[in-house]
Amino acid sequence: MTGYSIAFAPYLPVWGLLVLAAVAILMFGWLLVRQMPGTLFRAGLAALLLLGLANPALLQERRELNPDVALLIVDETPSQSAVGRLEETRAAAEAVQAQLAQFAPSLEVRRVVLRHSTVQDSAQGTRVVEATRDALADVPARRYAGAILITDGQIHDPQELASLPPGPLHALIDGARNTPDRRLQIVKAPSFGVVDEPLELTLRISDPTVGPGETIRPTMLVDGVGQRIERLPFNQDVTVTLSLDHRGASIVELTVPELPGELSTVNNSAVLSINGVRDRLRVLLVSGEPHPGERTWRNLLKSDPSVDLVHFTILRPPEKQDGTPIDELSLIAFPTRELFEVKLNDFDLIVFDSYRRRGVLPTLYLGNIVDYVRNGGALLDAAGPGFAGPFSLYRTPLGDILPLEPRGGVSEQAFKPQVTEMGLRHPVTAGLPDGPDQNAASSGPGWGEWLRQIDVTQRSGDVIMTGIGDQPLITLDRVGDGRVAQISSDQIWLWARGYDGGGPHAELLRRLAHWLMKEPELEEEDLKAVATEDQLEIRMRTLEEQDQPPVAEVVRPDGSTVDVPLQRLSEGLYAQAIPLTQSGLFEISQGGRTVRTAAGALNSLEFADLVATDAILKQPVADSGGRLHWLADGAPPQIRRVAKGRPTGGSGWIGLVENKDYTVVGLDSVPMIPGWVLFLTAAGLMAMSWYREAR
Repeated sequence: MTGYSIAFAPYLPVWGLLVLAAVAILMFGWLLVRQMPGTLFRAGLAALLLLGLANPALLQERRELNPDVALLIVDETPSQSAVGRLEETRAAAEAVQAQLAQFAPSLEVRRVVLRHSTVQDSAQGTRVVEATRDALADVPARRYAGAILITDGQIHDPQELASLPPGPLHALIDGARNTPDRRLQIVKAPSFGVVDEPLELTLRISDPTVGPGETIRPTMLVDGVGQRIERLPFNQDVTVTLSLDHRGASIVELTVPELPGELSTVNNSAVLSINGVRDRLRVLLVSGEPHPGERTWRNLLKSDPSVDLVHFTILRPPEKQDGTPIDELSLIAFPTRELFEVKLNDFDLIVFDSYRRRGVLPTLYLGNIVDYVRNGGALLDAAGPGFAGPFSLYRTPLGDILPLEPRGGVSEQAFKPQVTEMGLRHPVTAGLPDGPDQNAASSGPGWGEWLRQIDVTQRSGDVIMTGIGDQPLITLDRVGDGRVAQISSDQIWLWARGYDGGGPHAELLRRLAHWLMKEPELEEEDLKAVATEDQLEIRMRTLEEQDQPPVAEVVRPDGSTVDVPLQRLSEGLYAQAIPLTQSGLFEISQGGRTVRTAAGALNSLEFADLVATDAILKQPVADSGGRLHWLADGAPPQIRRVAKGRPTGGSGWIGLVENKDYTVVGLDSVPMIPGWVLFLTAAGLMAMSWYREAR
């Protein structure tokens, strides 16, 4: 391919040529006015000389045509495969590719396949523009011929299509028109809710086949347990109420019955994760006598803004016995009936700190505490010297649920608390700061000493820390539906004061309280699954020795299963992470325990609407000069190349622009007035002017 143009390489500066031209015009104009013979021939000679000084040349360009670039965009997102349209889409793409091959090499076709490489892509739906920009990153706009998009029409970035380079966008819609499909959508849902308090979520059940006023009853499961839900109307936003029964993540599943003959049941269900939180933790602290550790308990519990603390201290020292009636020893009457009978079950935790019997709490009320624990309550006893004497709490109804039995003695000597083998695996003491599993400098914990311990015998429960002579120091036990913890010393305040280097008193007591109140992260036999953006992490804690690495069974959202060996992280703690390739509800089982977790893009845009449609793309396609075609109406239309400015589509055909862009690869220059032509022409004009003057 060649092209021609004219260029000048003057022998004189341009301003010099302009001056000579101006002088010649003035001079020959004056001669014409005077009607001098031969003036025209002399003027032609002057013009010829000026043209020769301008030195015109004919430029011949050797051009190489650049191929235009067209995009074939194929929608292979999960929504296509979910309803069985993927094969139709690929067959149409192959047919279009075959047609485009006839325009090679003047047309380069780039195939862009829309897929979701991560589960997070589903949250954003089917997005065309980002993938298209990547494919055209190295293509100048002058070479863009247009794009052909094969899709179901469910595009989630139609407003951004206008930012593509100028050129036709043609859409070939696969699937059938107006296929019935029932859909359940979560319109609004809370991210957290207060445990045992009602919370609301808004949902919508869409079904174009039902009439006004029709209703349906969805199924709602919270952590696999059904909750009653009323019948709900179709095609409008409705609010449903549910409640959470534990702290931490709860998985809520909603499902509507299948519509006979509907397109897919993928979007008949919705899953969401709601985090359960406690409103306020109510703690009852009863101190049996003033002692240095009393403030430690109070400061710890009062420092937590989520704790409502009720604290009573019996100020009368045990050695003072003067017969004064109990009800006359306080300025404010101790509300024993209100606390230990009327409102006992309102408390999340009861703490006895160095308590001994004084007649303040009748046996009946202590029996109420036993019932409170057996029915799911929590009790912590920090025993002082009084536990070893005749007025010990062990000699009350509470003795039936306390795991330690006093032997009648108190050991007054320095010792360092030690974590037991069980404690190394138990979440209350595993990984404590400077503990035996954290302190690499020595085999024992780097904690300060305590100076006193009650002599006790273990009756039940798990000993997680020991003291003098390996006697139980901290023991945990489950009683009925409740929990009990007992500390056989009143010296933990030494850690709070930094004695002998101190120790993790705050963290230890926090963990004790949270274990008693059944916080999920402190369950000793626990299986958890946490989903991040690209992986699912499985964590298992157990108090049992494992001869072999435990294996968890994972059931994916599509029903397939995979066995995941867990790796040991520390004593009693195992974990493993697997990549996320699907979105939805995962079920993980190990050792008789099962946990469900929602992973990936829940209730994603990709599956919100699966019905094929041309409504979304109609306007963007029209604005670009393209055409819409339903594959259900026949094979893909004929493809043509059209010149710029011509229509790019019509009945039964679609067009791609032929830009004819080129690159100059060579240049030849030929003088337009050779020297011999200039000499002969000048001589002829001069002779003619002389001849004219001679007549």
